[in-house]
Amino acid sequence: MQRILTLTFYFVKNIFRSLTGIGLVLASLVFWAIFFNPGQKTPDAAYYMLVIGCFGAGMAFFVTLACASRANHAELYPWIIRLPSRVEYMTAVFCSSLIITAVLQLLVAILALFNGPQLTAVHLLEIPPVWASLAILGAVLSLHATDLVVSGWSRVYIFGLLAIVLFAQSIHNTTMRSMVVSLNRVASSQGWTSVNEALADYAIYLNDGDNVNIISRFFGLIFWPFKAIADGIVSGSFTPAQALAPAILLLYATILFMLAADFFASKDLTFTE
Repeated sequence: MQRILTLTFYFVKNIFRSLTGIGLVLASLVFWAIFFNPGQKTPDAAYYMLVIGCFGAGMAFFVTLACASRANHAELYPWIIRLPSRVEYMTAVFCSSLIITAVLQLLVAILALFNGPQLTAVHLLEIPPVWASLAILGAVLSLHATDLVVSGWSRVYIFGLLAIVLFAQSIHNTTMRSMVVSLNRVASSQGWTSVNEALADYAIYLNDGDNVNIISRFFGLIFWPFKAIADGIVSGSFTPAQALAPAILLLYATILFMLAADFFASKDLTFTE
């Protein structure tokens, strides 16, 4: 823990003393001026929580890129070879990005309270798990996009799979039915009777349940936590199921972090001069 904390505060200090840190602070102030114009009152607490939560996730992604880029410099090579585990080095990068993100997010959150919404005790209890889970997930996803962690085509696989899932959740039964009909014609022309009958039955099933959208709902389960958080914030209260959404996001982040640690621990390191 002492080694991780030492590296973490080194990266935090290094970023805030650089032009990158100044740019991040200015970007945060611009975000505040645009989305929380001090001349206009912030609509309500739901807007405040959702917008700043999304800001934290996005800022965590860019801050992690900056910290990982700094950690990938060759001048830091003597540090990593003295560590018992490479994962400590990556953990320090991850923790430093979360600290910097928390500072910037807190800055925007405090400024947004001027002429902003009235937050109740319930809102103050809901904010930490929602904002923290989104920021952590954004930071972990960013690790897979950095040259420090990427191993071979790993980021192509990770973000390619994410893109496929995003596309798949927008597929409706009408689209699937068209694809099944096309496959049915091919099977019929080839004389595949059993396949033809199975495809015909499936097309009828899709036609009867067009409002169900089986495919999109199946892949949409992966993104359910985001919808649950948004619905709970907008409605003003979380159901027991919706309250689990931040924990599920942390589960996603844990899996992705373990995967990133495995990539980083087993790759050949090539630092930037």
